[in-house]
Order: sequence, then C-alpha cells, then structure tokens
Amino acid sequence: MEIYIKADKKILIEGKNFVCLKDICEIIAPENIYPKLCEKKILAIKNKNEAKKNYLISIADIIKAIKKDYENYHVINLGEQDIIIEYSGEKKSPNKILLLLKIIFVCLVLFMGSATAIMSFHSDAQIPNVFKNYYQIFFGREIEITNPKIITIPYSIGLSLGIIIFFNHIGGKKITSDPTPIEVEMSLYDQDMHDTLVDSIKNENAKTKS
Repeated sequence: MEIYIKADKKILIEGKNFVCLKDICEIIAPENIYPKLCEKKILAIKNKNEAKKNYLISIADIIKAIKKDYENYHVINLGEQDIIIEYSGEKKSPNKILLLLKIIFVCLVLFMGSATAIMSFHSDAQIPNVFKNYYQIFFGREIEITNPKIITIPYSIGLSLGIIIFFNHIGGKKITSDPTPIEVEMSLYDQDMHDTLVDSIKNENAKTKS
C-alpha cells in the first residue's frame, strides 16, 4: 500500500496550536486511513501568541511521523524536500488605507526611477544629436532644433510600445499567456529567498543543538 504526499516549499499558518499533515501536504491515500492521516500532527507551536516565526520541516521528518503509525505503507514524496512554515500568531485584516498608500508610493518610486533612467540614457547617448542626424538623413537638410517632432513623436510611441511588449502587460491584463519578466524575476527571487531561509534556519538549529 502506498501513500503519496506533495508539499509546497512555503506554507502560511495562522493562529494554530498544531500544524497537521493536511496543512502542509496534498495527500493521496486509501480511504480507510485518509481522514486520520490528514489530522496527523506534524509540528507543535510552542508559543501560539508570537507575532511571526519561520519553522523548517524536512520531508524526512514527515515520512518518519507517518511511518510511525502506518509502518506497512510505502510513503512517496512528490513535492519539496524542505518546507518552510511561516507562522503568524493571529490573522490580521490588512489596513486598506495603508495598503493604498504603499501602492501609490511604490508607483511613484518606479515612475521617477524609470524616468530618470531613460533621461540619463538619452543624455549619455546624445539622443538630440542623433535626432538631428536622422532628420538630415531622411529629409536632406540640417535643422537648428534638437528635437524635431516628426522624429520624437514616433520615437516616443515606439518606446512606449516596446516597454509594453517587453513586459507583456498593459493595464491589468497580459498580452500573451507567457510569464512576464517581472514574474520570472519574482519566481527566481522566491526560490533564492526559500533557499536562504532554509540555510538560515538550519544554521540556527545547529547552533542551538551545539
């Protein structure tokens, strides 16, 4: 007989005394043991009222806990090797006003940073002189102004379209079903954060044992 478990790399638990197997894993098991298996306690929270803490659970510990009660079953792991339990003492409703202010602040920072980066690039690349050269190439004569509208307007439209296509996002919708560059970077960031947390908790546990 076989038991299949699939754990995510990071689980959020709020206001519980115990973390059960169903909180951590997707479970496939025979019907006669499934309900009891789901309620099997894997981790005891020592201080339920603590604001926030990360716990590390190895899949080996989970398998040992299952085998303790179901020694005749073969446990097969389909998920992560190390699971981070992000514990929060109590569920707090988000402050909508504070959340809105954070969004506005981040948008302003991103807008100003992007504008500064584009202007710095234009200054370094001497874009006004480039526009003057383009004008002479296409129209056969020199001009005194540095930003002819017949070139700067198409350039601005092309720059905006290029940014939209590159980030694969306009408004609240994707252009295609492919992940955006930001989603790819966030995925890599989450993986790096998970690996760092795992190493950090392992080091803390090693120091505590020593």
